[in-house]
Amino acid sequence: MRNFLSLSDAGPDGVAAMLADALDRKAARAGWPKGKADADAPLAGHTLAMVFEKNSTRTRVSFDMAIRQLGGSSIILDSGTTQLGRGETVADTARVLSGYCDAIMLRTDDHAKLEEMARYATIPVINGLTDASHPCQIMADLLTLMEAGKPLPGLKVAWLGDGNNVLASIMEAAGLMQFDVVAACPQGFMPADGDVALGKGRARVVGTAREAVEGADVIVTDTWISMGQDHAETKLKAMWPYQVDAALMATAKPDAKFLHCLPAHRGEEVTADVIDGPQSLIWPEAENRLHAQKSVLRWCFGQIG
Repeated sequence: MRNFLSLSDAGPDGVAAMLADALDRKAARAGWPKGKADADAPLAGHTLAMVFEKNSTRTRVSFDMAIRQLGGSSIILDSGTTQLGRGETVADTARVLSGYCDAIMLRTDDHAKLEEMARYATIPVINGLTDASHPCQIMADLLTLMEAGKPLPGLKVAWLGDGNNVLASIMEAAGLMQFDVVAACPQGFMPADGDVALGKGRARVVGTAREAVEGADVIVTDTWISMGQDHAETKLKAMWPYQVDAALMATAKPDAKFLHCLPAHRGEEVTADVIDGPQSLIWPEAENRLHAQKSVLRWCFGQIG
């Protein structure tokens, strides 16, 4: 049994194997109806429990479709309509779901809840997002870059804005897959030292947006105000110098690509002309959540890697 709580759980070989599998499986079903199962239906008979303590569009739909395309089924649980919302412990929930289902995907706030779920579950547990990391999103990002003809080793990835959970996982990916991350973050919103250390010397933080973006192959940002944050006015003021606009994109390489995990606040972290422009890969990036997570599921069950 394998848990996917972070990219490091799979390691560089596991991540590479999942990405290769995702590319192959996506190509094999080109033009098919979305609800049609893959030809081999490798997870037929398996059920994924999806537990949501945070709102979701992409994670909810992509995991639901992922297990369906692999031949399995899903059960969606929201904390507000389950006993989690009435005080049942994560540990007890993990034990119960282990008796009903074959894997658990948890999208929550405190990373400690995810670790507790994994500690007490006897089935694979997948990190659908915590405040500390978002490895499934980064699997989709890496897949999108490879599809765009950008081999990962040696890439320069520029991050603009908040030193958040998405950046933490990008830095972790840099250390595993041998590319560089240069993050421009305002004072007070820097990534934790431990997150930078995950980059194994390939991640660093600079003070200005231009310094991060100059010569970059990829520019990445995220919403400035995440779910549950209440210091919006102060944070917005600090973030404005890190907005991704056409002028900033022009300082990157001419063939640089733009990524955003969505949802986007157009006119805040990114201007509409960038997010809708020819360098943007946000729509294939969003679709690739489905394809990457199919391979994450298969990896958890020991079918690849």
